[in-house]
Amino acid sequence: MDRFFTRFATIVAGVSGQPLTFTLAVGIIALWAVTGPIFQWSNTWQLVVNTATTIITFLMVFLIQNSQNRDAAAMQAKLDEILRAIGPAREQFIGIEHLTDREIEKIRADLEQEVGRDEGKNAAVHRSVLGLLKRR
Repeated sequence: MDRFFTRFATIVAGVSGQPLTFTLAVGIIALWAVTGPIFQWSNTWQLVVNTATTIITFLMVFLIQNSQNRDAAAMQAKLDEILRAIGPAREQFIGIEHLTDREIEKIRADLEQEVGRDEGKNAAVHRSVLGLLKRR
């Protein structure tokens, strides 16, 4: 079941982000709007689109969230491997995605403060980044 859902969620998330899918959705809504006069703008006519869009949105939330969770976990695993493989990197950072928002913000603030202490190195990096941005 797990493998089936993963495959299904990946396919649906991939297809739902395509221009053709968007165009198809716009076409369906346009067709629904054109049929309004035929059904005399009835409550049933309105209920059809409201129900359909609500159900699709509800299901898509779970499928897309599954894909995003999987992508984020894969990215974290890759970053953890890079941290593990690089000698001077701090291995304590492996798994920090499991900390609370407040704990992560504290680590981020401490790192920014630490980088700010080494002004010469920080200024050189800052200049090189600005140079790269100007090239665009």
